[in-house]
Amino acid sequence: MKISEIKSYLSKRSLIILLVLIVATPLFAYAAEIVGYSEPLENLAEEFGAEENPLYHGLFPDYTIPGVDPYIGTIISAVVGTLVTIILIVLILKAMLRGKTNGPNT
Repeated sequence: MKISEIKSYLSKRSLIILLVLIVATPLFAYAAEIVGYSEPLENLAEEFGAEENPLYHGLFPDYTIPGVDPYIGTIISAVVGTLVTIILIVLILKAMLRGKTNGPNT
């Protein structure tokens, strides 16, 4: 896949929007605290007395990093998540374009 093909899929405008959303993630977290928002599924689990017993805790449990300010941890987890997503998209696009150029033998 050529860099120009990737750029056509990931425009500057899209990347700027992603950057703005990443920078704004602490604002969303702060606003959720102010209004007392919590996840509906967590509320329902609490109402029925279900206990959290995860099999896997993930890299960033609850979008935080232990020992780091929660808002900074949110930004870091947003950056990592966004980068992983972009890398996956690029890999999928490469595979799709490779299949398109090779095409099936007919």
